[in-house]
Amino acid sequence: MASVQQNGQRYGITEPISLGGPTELDVVKTRELEKYLQDVGLYESKEEAVRREEVLGRLDQIVKTWIKTISRGKGLNDQLLHEANAEIFTFGSYRLGVHGPGADIDTLCVGPRHATREGDFFGELQRMLSEMPEVTELHPVPDAHVPLMGFKLNGVSIDLLYAQLPLWVIPKDLDISQDSILQNADEQTVRSLNGCRVTDQILRLVPNIENFRTTLRCMRFWAKRRGVYSNVSGFLGGINWALLVARICQLYPNALPNMLASRFFRVYTQWRWPNPVLLCSMDEGSLGLQVWDPRRNPKDRLHMMPIITPAYPCMNSSYNVSASTLRIMTGEFQRGKDICEAMEANKADWDTLFEPFAFFEAYKNYLQIDISAANVDDLRKWKGWVESRLRQLTLKIERHTYDMLQCHPHPHDFQDASRPLHCSYFMGLQRKQGVPAAEGEPFDIRRTVEEFKHTVNGYMLWIPGMEISVSHIKRRSLPSFVFPGGVRPSHASKGTWDSKRRAEHRVSSTASAATTTTATTTTNEASSESKAGSNSPGDEKKRKRGDDETLADQLRNSKQVAVPVPAENGEGGSPDPSVGSICSSPMKDSCTNGKSDPINTDPQENVVVFNKEDAPESHPIEKIATPQAPTSEETEELEGSFDFGNQVTATANIPPFEATTSNGSPLFSNEALEELEVLPMRQPEVTHRAPVQQRKPIIKLNFTSLGKTNGK
Repeated sequence: MASVQQNGQRYGITEPISLGGPTELDVVKTRELEKYLQDVGLYESKEEAVRREEVLGRLDQIVKTWIKTISRGKGLNDQLLHEANAEIFTFGSYRLGVHGPGADIDTLCVGPRHATREGDFFGELQRMLSEMPEVTELHPVPDAHVPLMGFKLNGVSIDLLYAQLPLWVIPKDLDISQDSILQNADEQTVRSLNGCRVTDQILRLVPNIENFRTTLRCMRFWAKRRGVYSNVSGFLGGINWALLVARICQLYPNALPNMLASRFFRVYTQWRWPNPVLLCSMDEGSLGLQVWDPRRNPKDRLHMMPIITPAYPCMNSSYNVSASTLRIMTGEFQRGKDICEAMEANKADWDTLFEPFAFFEAYKNYLQIDISAANVDDLRKWKGWVESRLRQLTLKIERHTYDMLQCHPHPHDFQDASRPLHCSYFMGLQRKQGVPAAEGEPFDIRRTVEEFKHTVNGYMLWIPGMEISVSHIKRRSLPSFVFPGGVRPSHASKGTWDSKRRAEHRVSSTASAATTTTATTTTNEASSESKAGSNSPGDEKKRKRGDDETLADQLRNSKQVAVPVPAENGEGGSPDPSVGSICSSPMKDSCTNGKSDPINTDPQENVVVFNKEDAPESHPIEKIATPQAPTSEETEELEGSFDFGNQVTATANIPPFEATTSNGSPLFSNEALEELEVLPMRQPEVTHRAPVQQRKPIIKLNFTSLGKTNGK
């Protein structure tokens, strides 16, 4: 398997797309980007950095005092008491070096075998912290998937995890990157160690750490501005964005952040999900821990956007992504690609790329989820639980409407200043593009919402006062507290990139828009390299020609791999038209198997009717260019239905890779692998099955408000 050699270090599982260095214009543009990120406040001051180091030093003292205390209490001999030790490690954004002012510090305490999680970490250490005046907002979460304690130490937010190793003494020079550290460790310890191990491995696998950090800061800021930074909502969190950026750094090892940001959008616009993103070959290990493997684990086949962690045991860090959030993110990647190409032609700037997404202008219909509790502490617990379940509401709605009604969750909550013990969440609703809005065919999702509320109210720690209501709300009736400053804008945003695209979409037909977009994409793809980076056209053409030759060599010499997914219920599907071209075999959406029952409706209640007069506004992410424009039949298929056999598609844009284990053997078995000649392009081969009658949403059903909110 080809690899990159640079300074004796190997990066990635394929050769890079380009080894070309930066041009003078790249240097200038990167300086502009760095200044932009500084001006928007993404870097902490030197004083705050020093304070963080002091806080970490104080935390280290606390856990060392704690371990001595419990060792003495358990009657350990003098030697073990003298050597008793616990170590603090950092991970996440702080360890990666991309944290901003006021950000949490993710920390891990590693203790010996006699310091238990339940009795000592959440017992004695919690008691010690609660009695310290410099510790505030202490919030233990012992029953979380990864148990932790959250608190502020001298005003700095800390998330503290615990790993209990089967050692009597924790050495001061403990190396947690070694796989042997996981031997005989319990499952919660393995998960707690995973954050540190993954973070350190990422830093080892990128060619240039400083370029990686600047690019990651850029992409994190962009994702937050565009509303796609939230793991719990089904988008991507910090570790996911770090892995995606690290892969781009491997593909362009000598590029500066200006070029890396542009190539980020170019690569992931054309990525064929669910092909996994890998920074290194997958290690099956010798400890018997479960790793991500669609051959053996049926649940892994349902993952929509696999982004695999590089440390053993390799896991999919983005299992929360659904068909709808993947659609939204691929649309945002396309938007970023278009803007970067416009920037190369001096027709846009960094402000354009980082324009906030106007969520409350994008749709005409929303779901409003209101929750309340009796006091602040109860509300914090209730919020955490509800947020963890909101993704299920999105999945249920799309499943019960057979993907005809699409949801766009807002990643954050909103609070009305006049109601301190309440908060609200919102989801944008729209009919699937390409589905005719027949008059009198609204959606009834009352039973879906009732199921969701029943699930949420099953919270084990529920107490009286914890309430939830779900209601449909029109854009014109949105509460004022969702807008900046609590003031509803008098008119929609004008002059932004998104508003211009919406205007263009309204004045052109769907067919002409698709043709224009495809033609523009083809032209831009051929010319964008020559526009970027240099005032010398000759130098830039030479760099572009070299990249193309390298890519052609990779296509001739590389194999392509497909993740096989057996057909479910004998039904076929079609590819998601929003996804670009890279080798993969799309997977069937896990959200299309449900059935909804007929429900008697009250015609007097409020309804959501998507008629021509009340169609959802054009959303900027729906206008997505793909290397091969889908047919009209494909665009009308359910986007979430991804099963169409073991298809493998060649690409002339992104280098294919061969997923392998650490010993060089294919990750997927022969039955799971289709080899394809890469020179000719061919249409996807669809396995012919017996025709199955198309399931449709129930007609003449109403979508009604559930749980009215105060003041609505």
